[in-house]
Amino acid sequence: MNKRFSIFLGFLVAIFLLSDCAKRSRPTGGDKDMDAPILIKASPSHLTTNFNEKEIKIYFDEYIKLKELFSQLVVSPPLKNQPIISPMGVPSKYISIKILDTLKDNTTYTFNFGQSIVDNNEGNVLSNFKYVFSTGPIIDSLKVSGTVTDAFEITPDKNITVLLYEFNDAYTDSIIYNEKPLYVGSTLDSTFWEITNIKAGEYMLIALSDKSKNYKFNPKEDKIGFVKKHISVPSDTSYAINLFNEILPYKLTRPSEISKGHIQFGYEGIADSLKVEALVESADFKSFSNFEKEKDTLNYYFTRNIKDSIQFKVSNNSFLDTVVVKLRKKEIDSLSISSSTSSILHMNGTFKLISNTPIHYIDTTKVNFSDNDSLPMNYTTQISKDKTEILFDFKKEYDKKYAIKILPEAITNFFGHASIDTLKYTLKTKKETDYGKLFLTLQGVKRYPVIVQLLTEKGAVFNEIYAVKEQDYNFANIIPGKYMIRVIYDDNKNKKWDTGNYLLKAQPEEVIYIHTILNIRANWDLEEVFFLN
Repeated sequence: MNKRFSIFLGFLVAIFLLSDCAKRSRPTGGDKDMDAPILIKASPSHLTTNFNEKEIKIYFDEYIKLKELFSQLVVSPPLKNQPIISPMGVPSKYISIKILDTLKDNTTYTFNFGQSIVDNNEGNVLSNFKYVFSTGPIIDSLKVSGTVTDAFEITPDKNITVLLYEFNDAYTDSIIYNEKPLYVGSTLDSTFWEITNIKAGEYMLIALSDKSKNYKFNPKEDKIGFVKKHISVPSDTSYAINLFNEILPYKLTRPSEISKGHIQFGYEGIADSLKVEALVESADFKSFSNFEKEKDTLNYYFTRNIKDSIQFKVSNNSFLDTVVVKLRKKEIDSLSISSSTSSILHMNGTFKLISNTPIHYIDTTKVNFSDNDSLPMNYTTQISKDKTEILFDFKKEYDKKYAIKILPEAITNFFGHASIDTLKYTLKTKKETDYGKLFLTLQGVKRYPVIVQLLTEKGAVFNEIYAVKEQDYNFANIIPGKYMIRVIYDDNKNKKWDTGNYLLKAQPEEVIYIHTILNIRANWDLEEVFFLN
């Protein structure tokens, strides 16, 4: 290669490189913005004392948006009128807060924006941003904090409001129904809460689910939790609060006619002694009542044909009401029977027939019950106390088929109507190897009796054992799946969990969850030992 050719080749390479460098290309954009907005300044400034302005402006280093502001913003102490905050729905580099209230003297105010401030491009959250000022010469700097859990459910509600009421000569327990607190905080999306910038003093500490967001306790819709005795700040600083639904005071609601011979009486609260009596002078008047499952309703059935209306006396302990129900319905509900189970009958299950009207009688001579070899089965039937179910009791065996045939007129209801169809049911039990077993030992049980419940993954009670002294807890015939253990301290020995009451200062009965997930497998014995904290 001669010198001239080498110079020419070098010239071509240089042109190629220069042209390649000049080509247009898509910019990479750099690393993704992961930084939250930064406060540049505020007017008046953050932590201002002797505050007397009507508008606050807060400036940031980039464009921000307000997201779910009204569910996130917590102003403490609460304002009577919500401040006007702008701009809403559009990006901005500042927030304007216009105060519509007359502020209290010598009081530190906190605006906690929660998770509502995000940058416009990437949505990075400026978490728990606070703007604080005082109408007096000092900024109060004390704080209290803690956690909120649900007294019964494993997963607590979100956005629980925590309230501090000043405990002084003017304090009464009824204040939480009528007045806003002195300080508020919120759990937002966790169980942790904190109230900052409070002054030294004595306080009552309350937590509410606060569905109306008005900082007042409404027992019809709010859960409540409380610390039984007043707290002292700064001596006490951290608290755990259990949230629960109170049982409402008894109240009768307007009764309604559902069908001919069927009236429903709705109520609130405890109605264990609820009694409905028709003020009818007739020897052939017959009635029956039962409580609707999972509803605060009493069903009242009667047989005599009455044209216009019935007057009732309704009593519940010391309460007495007199009501009149106008009668307009012309048809009685026809008798309808259904089964409580599908074709699979589990070994812990009971086969039931369910009726839409009260059951009066079952004629077992019109019931054919046989196994898979067509051999007659020994069984008994029982009508439930509320007369809505017929329970079949028989000795179940693994891996068996059963056939039930119920002939017409076998079942008669309260109105004297008999079933008209032939009902056929085929049941099958699984093999013993299709189920799992759990052998459970609990250590550290503080007192007895306890209710030990095996819960499904969705929180339903699969089975439970009631214990009055130390013992092992063995669960058999468990459908394979994931389970959890819940332990209830049954302090009043009524074999169920009891909630609390704020005015009586009664806390709910203690519930312990063992958070270990138990994976129950078919044909498998699982042994577990847990210590209760």
